[in-house]
Amino acid sequence: MSDDHATTYLSDYKQSDYVLETTELDVVFAPDEMDVKAKLTFSLREGTAPGQTLKLDGERMELVSISVDGHPLEESEYIVTDKSLEVSSPPEKFVLETVVRLKPEANKSLEGLYRSSGVWCTQCEAEGFRRITYFYDRPDVMSVFTVRMEADKSDAPVLLSNGNPVESGDLDGNRHFAVWHDPHPKPSYLFAMVAGDLAHISDEFTTSSGKHVDLAIYVEHGKEGQCAWAMDSLIRSMKWDEERFGCEYDLDVFNIVAVSDFNLGAMENKGLNIFNDKYILSDPQTATDQDYENIEAIIAHEYFHNWTGNRITCRDWFQLCLKEGLTVFRDQEFTSDERSRAVKRIEDTRDLRAHQFAEDSGPLSHPPRPNQFKEINNFYTATVYEKGAEVVRMILTYLGKDTFRKGMDIYLERHDGDAAVIEDFVKCFEDASGKDLSHLQKWYTVAGRPEINVSHSYDAENKRLSVTLAQTNKATPNDAEKEPKFIPIRFGLVSNNGVDLNWNSVSGAQVEGDLMIMDQAEHHVVFEGVSSKPTLSLFREFSSPVSVKSDLTMEDKLNLARLDNDPFNRWDSLQNVALDILVPAAKVGGEDPSPQDLGKLADAFRAILIDDDVDNAFKALALALPSQIVLAEHVGTDIDPERVYDVRRMSLSAIASMIEPELAAAYKSLVDDADYSPDAASAGKRALKNQCLGLLLAADDEKGSQVAVAQYHEAANMSDRSAALGALASAGHPAAKEVLAHFRENYCDNILVFDKWLSLNAIMPDSAALDRVKSLMDDPQFNIENPNRVRSLVGAFASNQVQFGRRDGASFEFITGLVADIDTRTPQLAARLLTMFRSFKKYESTRREAARSALENLKNDSKLSPDCTDILERTLNG
Repeated sequence: MSDDHATTYLSDYKQSDYVLETTELDVVFAPDEMDVKAKLTFSLREGTAPGQTLKLDGERMELVSISVDGHPLEESEYIVTDKSLEVSSPPEKFVLETVVRLKPEANKSLEGLYRSSGVWCTQCEAEGFRRITYFYDRPDVMSVFTVRMEADKSDAPVLLSNGNPVESGDLDGNRHFAVWHDPHPKPSYLFAMVAGDLAHISDEFTTSSGKHVDLAIYVEHGKEGQCAWAMDSLIRSMKWDEERFGCEYDLDVFNIVAVSDFNLGAMENKGLNIFNDKYILSDPQTATDQDYENIEAIIAHEYFHNWTGNRITCRDWFQLCLKEGLTVFRDQEFTSDERSRAVKRIEDTRDLRAHQFAEDSGPLSHPPRPNQFKEINNFYTATVYEKGAEVVRMILTYLGKDTFRKGMDIYLERHDGDAAVIEDFVKCFEDASGKDLSHLQKWYTVAGRPEINVSHSYDAENKRLSVTLAQTNKATPNDAEKEPKFIPIRFGLVSNNGVDLNWNSVSGAQVEGDLMIMDQAEHHVVFEGVSSKPTLSLFREFSSPVSVKSDLTMEDKLNLARLDNDPFNRWDSLQNVALDILVPAAKVGGEDPSPQDLGKLADAFRAILIDDDVDNAFKALALALPSQIVLAEHVGTDIDPERVYDVRRMSLSAIASMIEPELAAAYKSLVDDADYSPDAASAGKRALKNQCLGLLLAADDEKGSQVAVAQYHEAANMSDRSAALGALASAGHPAAKEVLAHFRENYCDNILVFDKWLSLNAIMPDSAALDRVKSLMDDPQFNIENPNRVRSLVGAFASNQVQFGRRDGASFEFITGLVADIDTRTPQLAARLLTMFRSFKKYESTRREAARSALENLKNDSKLSPDCTDILERTLNG
């Protein structure tokens, strides 16, 4: 393994010795080697002793020349290593000029400056700019950038960078240039350049103050027709951010470029967002409803960063959740307003529990703001993003919407142009509310999640409800002893007719309206004057990211699923009933679920299915059992993925069989020949129809498969087509093979559709899955250097719990071998693949030791990157 992975500590933060005032770049694009000229204006930071060595970050480039104030430096006046450039004792104010030589065509890491399908583009977050020129590559060093770009017109008729275009023109020899100037100081990670032969669509937006903004989305030629939804999403995002948070756009242009080779989903570079084309391109024949929603959300997320991330950035990478958690919260709110707030909350919680909870419970656990790291690229995690968003939401829940908005206004005004820290953010809400929020701030700095145990009793004679709440905070890596958390709990006391009951008085906890605060290890809360025995509804709207164990009976939970006026808790109560039934059975040696219990769950499914007052999208979510990943997380230890799969599958089949007539009737009523629309109502209708289809297949695989095959061939859009094929594939139905072959032959000329086909092959739970995945890597369209192809095939295979977790360990060996290969080119992608093993210690012993053996073999690879070394060490040692 690499030994180049020293630990960085938050406590060691120190400002740079020099202030970087302006950055001027002159970039001449060429096919193989190309030069970047940099002119950097520095001044000694106030309070710093003169004569300090200037140390800049830089790697994987050749230094051609270097000068200070126009005078070339002698070799004795500077030191170049493979990681830095040091200039000894520069003046207190000076201009450093360098020329470096790059090889973007050979750069397969997809960091820094590289070439994707003939287009030069950049990816600088977190530490990619140091591969473009020598620089203070850290988020707290902000300067005003001016960039001159030059290229051959045939290779790159389009030249884009951050900020506003200020000059362009033709040069001799079929060449041209463009100059871009960004008036807003920014850190290097927000720098972007794109040069290539691209088509585009354009539109415009007028801000609330009357400012005209030109909008454009650039894509490969021939794909312009797939950009309309992305542009519509952008315009709606700009308008929403003005109305909801008062955030107005601040440049003359806003450009988006979609590229096919990208490590991430998208990047919020100031005025020039660069996107994975998966999150831009859509039309009804190639994109599903989920694709449309993802495009809408990610367009919004990156645009919202213009204020929460760009105008206000983070002081250091430990504060990453300050920009990401807050912006995830903002994009969640946008989707909630554009679609269904209840459905969005359920989807976000479902995904948090499936991914972040597993992260919290394993060796890769860390706080939203960690206090140390070895490789920052490995902290772009569900904890930083999604749990970070949950902390922001708890502040909103505790303070209320109006006070929260006041706090946001203070933050946006006070820290505009700053590189901020978490404490700055929280202080704004303290000033807005007059409340001490230090207790909530601890959510940012402590790993893991509280487990809440709830017990209660009702005294009918005295009309008294007593509730005991106890929280446990388990040890996590580097954090054994923990204080109780501050936990906002939205709640209700649900009567037999679904109306929330009132009370005369309450003691034992701070309670205001429907909000209860838990801030001690244990609370004994007593409600006096409760007129009848209620069913306790806690953590409505998922008001805090915790796990809950309660003494509610199955009947209590079924009552909540039927009567609770909080949609989230209706859904969650059904999930909890399913978990109560399935988890004991899914354990090694567990008994199969009883028909009686499954019948009760089936009755609840039926009631929701036939309820005309319930939203279709909500129904689709409510009719789904917990995923195999969630079931395994609840089993906890000695997991046998085959047993978990079998229990879930047999339960699904039993439940579906009991409600087959209602499913068939619902499915038939939802078939719609209308033209495709991605709006929420239409998407919800399709979601329910396709959920019914999956249940019909589980109820009767012969009849259900006939319906699925018919839907596949008759489908007028990719949502219905891929849903039908997905139902067959995930069930491992024999008909899937033939339909998959038809899909490959007829629809996979589009590379993003090909990705769907790869995933559908990978999720089939049959014993041939591993060999099939290996063979698909030889498909002419598969490119192991493209992250989308790898994630679609190998990432999907990891979700195939039975075949990834094969007892013989063959899949573990395959994945670790693949990681070692990919790591030689694209370390970020390899490290993310390695996180598949984060829960390996929870397997039963045979699988656990097989996974450990594969990881230990990988550990012996002396060439492993710092990215993979970090994940591997924490996974094995945690």
